[in-house]
Amino acid sequence: MVRLTGTLMVALVLTLFTQWLPAAEEPPALKAAKGPQKEQLRAVIAAAIKEGELSSWDVVIQPATHNILFEAFRKHYGMPASFKVNYSLARSADLVTRINQEVQADRVTMDVVAIALLPLVHEKVKGGHVMRYDSPQYAAYKAVFEKGLGKPGYFAFNGAYIFVPMWDAGKLNFKGTSWKDVIGAVQPGRMSMGDSANSVTYLATYMGLKSVLGVDYFKKVAATKPTFLVRSEQIANQLVTGQDMFAFSGMPTRAYQFNKRGAKLKFLLPKEGVVLLPQAIFIMAKAPHPNAAKLWLDFILSDAGQKILVENEALISGRAGFVSPIPEYAPPIEKLNVIKIDWEKITAEDQSKAKAEWLKIFKP
Repeated sequence: MVRLTGTLMVALVLTLFTQWLPAAEEPPALKAAKGPQKEQLRAVIAAAIKEGELSSWDVVIQPATHNILFEAFRKHYGMPASFKVNYSLARSADLVTRINQEVQADRVTMDVVAIALLPLVHEKVKGGHVMRYDSPQYAAYKAVFEKGLGKPGYFAFNGAYIFVPMWDAGKLNFKGTSWKDVIGAVQPGRMSMGDSANSVTYLATYMGLKSVLGVDYFKKVAATKPTFLVRSEQIANQLVTGQDMFAFSGMPTRAYQFNKRGAKLKFLLPKEGVVLLPQAIFIMAKAPHPNAAKLWLDFILSDAGQKILVENEALISGRAGFVSPIPEYAPPIEKLNVIKIDWEKITAEDQSKAKAEWLKIFKP
């Protein structure tokens, strides 16, 4: 009887230990989950681990920032060291081409995509190419959905950005307050401009600004003989090196990143307003790693993910209650004078006409 009691006691201790151990080793995401949602999340994490990887595409987030995101993501969900996020940084036009090619060929390799081209994303939603997924994070993006900057059940944005006048304060003393002050700010040929012929986001910015400033304004800009660039990093770098004295399409994100390294870049939020470019983040309907994709999207939209993105990329968060750690570079949306655009109504034909118009003005 004594031996049996001892055996039972050992069994009891082992049972209690094995029941306690999983809870002690639970990753933060599971510890925070409650009720049925906890078991649902546990199942998704297990399925994601089995998938072993995911593919993420973006047009803004730099590789160094992605590495920080990935490490935080891995710890948050307790992913093994073998789990991989295959990240690709692409030009917006190139990413549009890839999305269209994969959809048309019915051979989707991308899981999660983030791009600041809402007309395209709405088009893909209507075509059934975006996964229906009610992320638990969407509750914090209600205001974004109400403003037409996302679509419940399909996409919110991981961060928004803008293209605005920018210069190096160590080389130029610019005191303008308006888009109109850009004209004549520097000698002809010393200003760069985003190439709308090769970038859908610069083209969207042109369309929005034209609705406020008119075509004649852009004809005056063309008369200053700007040089045309695509990558926002290059635009900022050419200001720092002095190759350009002014940028029509500067990006506060790059000003923040270059200034952390000692640059003196400044930018203007013109009184007429800015075109907000929300980076819609969504999951492809035929994503090869759907469970991992859901976890990645959830983390990017979470408070922790937004903090990493804002601190490293100076993107503007759409998450309710989020406090920007760098409001001078990434202000709250309500502090911006955003030019209103009905993104869902803009068609491919509208974009083609705008591109032809831009080319006629700047590259006749």
